[in-house]
This record gives sequence, C-alpha cells and structure tokens, in this order.
Amino acid sequence: MVAFVYSPAAKRLPPIRPYRAMNEAHLRFILGLKLKTLRQARNLPLREVAARARLSVSYLSEIEKGKKYPKPDKLLTLADALGVPFDELVSVQVSEPLNPLKTIINSTFVQEFPFELFGVEPQELFGLVSDEPTKAGALFRTFAEIVQMYDVQVEHVLFAALRSYQHLHANYFEDLEREAAAFRAARAWPADAPLREAMLRAYLEEAYGYEIDTTTLPAHPVLRTFRSVYADRTPPRLYLNGNLLPSQRAFVLAREIGFRHLGLSERPVTSSWIKAESFTQVLNNYRASYFAGALFIDPAALEEDLAAIFDRPTWQAAPLQAALQRHNVTPEMFFYRLAELLPKRYGLREWYFLRFSNAVGSEEYRLTKVFNMSSVPIPYGIKPVEGYCRRWPAKKVLRALAVRQQAGGASEPMISVDRTHFTDVDAEFLVLSIARPLALTPHTNSCVSMGFLLDDRLRDTVRFWDDPAIPRTALPLTQERNRQAAKEQALAELLGTGAG
Repeated sequence: MVAFVYSPAAKRLPPIRPYRAMNEAHLRFILGLKLKTLRQARNLPLREVAARARLSVSYLSEIEKGKKYPKPDKLLTLADALGVPFDELVSVQVSEPLNPLKTIINSTFVQEFPFELFGVEPQELFGLVSDEPTKAGALFRTFAEIVQMYDVQVEHVLFAALRSYQHLHANYFEDLEREAAAFRAARAWPADAPLREAMLRAYLEEAYGYEIDTTTLPAHPVLRTFRSVYADRTPPRLYLNGNLLPSQRAFVLAREIGFRHLGLSERPVTSSWIKAESFTQVLNNYRASYFAGALFIDPAALEEDLAAIFDRPTWQAAPLQAALQRHNVTPEMFFYRLAELLPKRYGLREWYFLRFSNAVGSEEYRLTKVFNMSSVPIPYGIKPVEGYCRRWPAKKVLRALAVRQQAGGASEPMISVDRTHFTDVDAEFLVLSIARPLALTPHTNSCVSMGFLLDDRLRDTVRFWDDPAIPRTALPLTQERNRQAAKEQALAELLGTGAG
C-alpha cells in the first residue's frame, strides 16, 4: 500500500489510500450485484430469499449492497435458495449486462481515484447503482464509450480530481503558506527580495547533497524539451535544463526544495508529465509547486504589487511588468500566485486561467492548460473538433507578438487587457494576458490569460475596470457552440414561421 507522507503542515489531509489494495471490496460488490440480479430475474422478494437461505433480511440486504461477504456455508444455502450452482454464484464472472460494472470496479480509475478526499468510500458509490444493476451496467457502458471516443485517460481523471480538490479549498492552503513563510524566515531570506537560482541551488547541494546537472538535457536528442528530470539515487541528482530562463530554473529548484522540506517522497521524476501513476503523486507535485510559488511571492509583497496595478483609474501595463521583475517570476508563475491569493484576500472567486501556444506564423493555436474557478463553462479542449474564436484575447496577443518578432522587434513579454463578453452565457470578464516566447521550443510563443468575472466585487477592487481605452470583445465560448446556437435559432424561427 502506498501511504501519504505527512509533513507537520499536512496533518489535516486524510491519508490517500489506493483502492487497488481493496480486493475484498471488489469481491463483495460483485457478489452483491450477482445476488440482486439473480433474485430480480426470478421475481423473488428479499424476504423470501432470506427465509429460504435461513438468513436475516437485514444481513441479506447487506450482502446485496456489497458490505458483507458470507462464509461458505451461507453461500451454499444462498445458491440453493436461488437455484444456481455454488461455483457460479461465487465466480467473479458476471453476465453480459453487468460486464461494464465489473470493468469499472477493476479499472485504474477506481483503483487510483482519491475517494477519501471527498468524504466518499468506493462502496458507497457502488451502492448507488446496486438497486438496478442491469440498468446501471448500460449506463456505465455509455460512459465507457464516451471515454473511448474522446480518448479520456486516467491522467485526465486524476487531474480533474485535483482541480476539484482545489475548488473545495478555494485554491488556498494556509498550511503551505505557513511552511513557506517559516522556511524563508529560518534562512533569513527577505520576504520582499527575489529568490535567485544560485541561493536555491546552494541550499539543495548543502542540505541534501544534490548533484545538479545543467548540460545533459539541452544536448539530449529526446529529452531536450524537458525542464528537469530527477534521479532518485545516492546522492540525488537533478538534471536541470540549462536553456530555461533563470526564473524558470529557480522555480524548479524551489519546487525540489518543496518535495524535500514537505517530505513528499511519492513524486514525478520529470517536470513534464509522461504518466501520472497515482493521485498521491499528482497531489504531491501540486503541493511542492504551491510551496515554491509561496517562497517566491510573499502575500504582503503581492498586495503591494496589486495596489500598484489595480488602484489606478486607467490601465497601465508597466506595474505588472515591474511585479514580474521584482519577484523574478514568469507570467505563469505570477498568475498562479494570483489564483491562490486573490480569492482568499480579495474575494475574487470567479476566475479562469488559460494557456495557449502558437508556432510563429501559424494560425493553429493549442490550448495547453485550463483551470476554471468560475461558474462559466470555459471549454477544456478535450473535444477533438472544438475550436476557439480568433477574437479570444490570447489569440490576439499571440498574433501581435508574432508580428513584432517577424519585424525584428524585441521578444520581451507582451501584456494586454481586454473586457470579454461571452455572448452565449451573457457573462463578462476582465482578462489580463501575457505572451512570450517559449524558452525550450524555438519559434513558438505561449500566452497565459487570467480572466476575472466583472461583478461588484471586481468593480470595488479594480479601479480601471471601466477604462474606455480597454478593448471590448464579444465572442462565443467556442466556434462550434456558436454555430450550434445559430442552427437552433434558425430552426426555431423556421418552425415558428411554419406554425403561423
């Protein structure tokens, strides 16, 4: 069994118990499904089967719900009561209508999903479908076909579980905030001074004996786009891509400190996910990254930055650019920190984060990261044919950056603001976007956008929200949804005319 490794700051988290170790629960559930299916096929009430098998009604009910597994002598009487061979009753083989349920029970999803974090036991979830097992089997078959159609992997489920966990906590974790502040104070690193690569590297080498290699990955024919690779050996070795920006290398080192300081032993070995092996691994990676972000940007320092950015009657990009330089962070790191602190400290709970990438000169834009904390259904990009309107703020900034680059201009980050009105849901967002070249992928730009729902809370917080110089954009969430809405409206008009 893989155990969750606690730090003093993590005591409030329940242990994450992989369900793969609970084979007895699988057997109980399969037996319960078979019993109920056989009983219903014979139109036998629960009380009659209990009487035939000389069992109490309550005990038989517990068996059917997958909560009890009787001893062999009781299984023999149950087989006789239902008129089936003993071997057939206790076999893990099920009838065709129940096969989807058995597949779900034995799936990696059920084995890895962190039910405990959401206060649910797997048996309780299975109990929801035990009343009508045949219908439930058809339902799960439908879900399985959808999963295959859209190539949904276990990793998608694990990361969706992480997002839900972040939702539950409003993306703010006080224990990690305290750990980061205490760690920085213990080393006399000033909260308002940027963290530098050299100081973080020195700490890893001195405290944990790390060997840090910055030359192997840039020269590697396959792994040159990886930011880092961790080798669990003695002494530990971190392959750090020397082609990264100094701020990116510093963040990788800070996250490595997070793994060590928080005692998170189950972790990914690469910065780019090749395969998520467990939810514990996904959660630990998030916690180490959160710790690193909190090391870089102290809450009090961020409040000073936000006062300079928000407390102006007109939009100015310079204070945002100054904040990036002050903390030695990339735009993505800064937006992540906003996402952690704005809901807690400013009450801005309705927001989304998007990251697009684009090859310079290409009209193909890839949505590579989404985190939506708003009530607006921002597309996640799983659907293969779903496209995004050219008027999305990120696309506009990426095109502008590409034009500047092709004209020989500077490749420094390009910052913009936009008021975006999603017409199909009638919601408006104030969107900050920052585009820049990718360090490890030549001729490719990336744009991160953070949109805040334009509600009363935002109007009270951001003075420049109504700056007339801010572009206004009206667009659908996706082109496909826009076309679908147009078809539905045209059909309604046609039928309305016909009816008249």
